[in-house]
Amino acid sequence: MSDAFANACDAHIHIFDPRFKETLAADDMSSVPATVDDYRRAQPHFGTSRTVVVTPRNYDVDNAVTLDAIRQLGPDRARGIATLRTDVTDAQLEALHAGGIRGIRFTLYTPDQAPTRFDMVEALAHRVHALGWHLQLHWTAAQIVEHRTLLDRLPTEFVFDHFARLPLRGALAHPACGLVTEWLRAGRAWLKLSAPYLDSLVGAADGYQDVDVLAQYWIRVAPNRLVWGSDWPHTSMLPTPAPRATAATQAAWLSSPTIRRQILVENPAKLFDFV
Repeated sequence: MSDAFANACDAHIHIFDPRFKETLAADDMSSVPATVDDYRRAQPHFGTSRTVVVTPRNYDVDNAVTLDAIRQLGPDRARGIATLRTDVTDAQLEALHAGGIRGIRFTLYTPDQAPTRFDMVEALAHRVHALGWHLQLHWTAAQIVEHRTLLDRLPTEFVFDHFARLPLRGALAHPACGLVTEWLRAGRAWLKLSAPYLDSLVGAADGYQDVDVLAQYWIRVAPNRLVWGSDWPHTSMLPTPAPRATAATQAAWLSSPTIRRQILVENPAKLFDFV
C-alpha cells in the first residue's frame, strides 16, 4: 500500500468471536472463522489500515464483541457501529463513544430477525445526534421509499448499506434511487459500496459485474458521499468470496487514483471521526 493510501478504510466488517455469546439466531457463521486475527489475515488483500466494525445482529444489543475488536485493532485505526434499543442509558452511550462507537445500525431488511424496530429509529437518532453519530441503515429499497418522511425528519446523517439494496432490474429507475441521490447530494446521507452479491443476478462466476453499473452511477453523482466496505466475513454467503476476489472488485470500482483516495481515505475519515 502506498503512502498516499496509508489510511485507507474498510468501512464494513463483522466479527464473530466465540468468547462472546450470541443471543439471536440470525447469520450462521459457525463454519467460517471470523475473529480479529482472522480478519488481520484478510486485510492486506484490501489495502486498508483502518476498519469499521459493525455489531452483527446475532449479538442483539450486546456490543462487547465490537468494542473488543476495536481495542484489538487499535483505537486509532478502528471505529464501531453499535446496535441499540431505546432503553440505552446516557451513561452507556458515553461509554460506547469512548470505546470508539460512532453510529448505530438498523438491520431491518428482514424485520423478523432484527433486534430493533422502525419505531425506534427517530427517538434513537435524537439521542445519538449530540454525540455526532450517524445511523446506518440496512433497509430494502422498498423500505427506504416507505419511510422517506421518517428519514427527512432525522436530525442525524444516515448511511445506506450495500448500495441501498436496489434491485438490479430497473435499479436506476427505482424511486429509492432518486431519493438516495437527493439525500447524498444534499449532504444528508452516505452510501456504502459493499456486498455486491446481495442483489447481483449474475453471481460470483461473472464477478457480480451487473452491480458495476450501480457503482459507476453512485461514483458519478456523489463521490464525496461514498465509502467502501469488504463486508467481511460475508455473512451467510457460502462459499465465502476469497479476499483477493473482494479486492479485485474494489479495484475495478475505484480505478481512478483520485476517486480511490476520496472513497477509501477522505470520506471515511470524515464519516467515522478518524483523526
